Amino acid sequence: MNAPHPGTNLPAGYPPPYPPAAFQGEINHSFSPRVGDYYSKAGHPGYLGPQAAYPGTQAGYSGPQPGYSVPPPGYSGAGPVGFPVQHQPVYNQPGGPAVVPWMPAPPVPPNCPPGLEYLSQIDQILIHQQIEILEVITSFETNNKYEIKNSLGQRIYFATEDTDCCTRNCLGASRPFTLRILDNMGQEVITLERPLRCVSCCCPCCLQEIEIQAPPGVPVGYVIQNWHPCLPKFTVQNERREDVLKITGPCLVCSCCADIDFEIKSLDEENVVGKISKQWTGLVREAFTDADNFGIQFPLDLDVKMKAVMLGACFLIDFMFFESSGNREQRASVW
Repeated sequence: MNAPHPGTNLPAGYPPPYPPAAFQGEINHSFSPRVGDYYSKAGHPGYLGPQAAYPGTQAGYSGPQPGYSVPPPGYSGAGPVGFPVQHQPVYNQPGGPAVVPWMPAPPVPPNCPPGLEYLSQIDQILIHQQIEILEVITSFETNNKYEIKNSLGQRIYFATEDTDCCTRNCLGASRPFTLRILDNMGQEVITLERPLRCVSCCCPCCLQEIEIQAPPGVPVGYVIQNWHPCLPKFTVQNERREDVLKITGPCLVCSCCADIDFEIKSLDEENVVGKISKQWTGLVREAFTDADNFGIQFPLDLDVKMKAVMLGACFLIDFMFFESSGNREQRASVW
């Protein structure tokens, strides 16, 4: 037999497990390893040092090689660095639309209709009507949509009108409507019902009104228009049709670079307890759209049902005096 390979106990003709170039340092061909010599400082049996041609992760890894295919958007694996993990929420990405946070749900007070607990801890409501591009371009009346927020800008509800196309475009701002107010779960918590009523000051027996239901189908209050030759006036009633508050507006309801305030007063109209303000939104928006912003202020300890009724009063005032687009003149009087 031929002599074994130098430095190994293998017979001639059997290839060595590692070529000599794979070892670091100079090899002593007169060395014959023993069993104990196969345990290096790494502590692994048979380990003879690192290999220069080891195909694992190399130092200075510079990323994917040319031609590497980027995982598709729905890929749920880890992927390259910089790809978001699937199902992980992303907030306010650069270049994307800002995410409006929802108001955290507060504790439910006693005898509170479901969904109205959000109103129990606030004394101010902001209502922002969304701009409808189709309506701006074609003057085709679409269903109104509103965001309802607290003073911190957190969304409380989302309101949408539910009226058929013929009613919207034939009757305009005088139309009867159903307005559905949804919470953050998409559940309808408040319903506003406005019937068809006369809009002429010559017929004071059939004036405007709106019914507020919370939950839907259960009336919690009403807002009734009172006839007056000069001022817009309303009476706020509870579910038993008992008068609770009064609302009085200015003689000329004209928004010219200023807010328009409708004061919420006590029954004797001696004390002002809050207000509904139509906010000035800028010349361009006021001239070419009917998307309005409103603010409502009321006492913090006011009953949540009456706070919901104030929402109904705000929407009634919007339709009566400010529901107009650029090609129709805005109403500037009581009627």
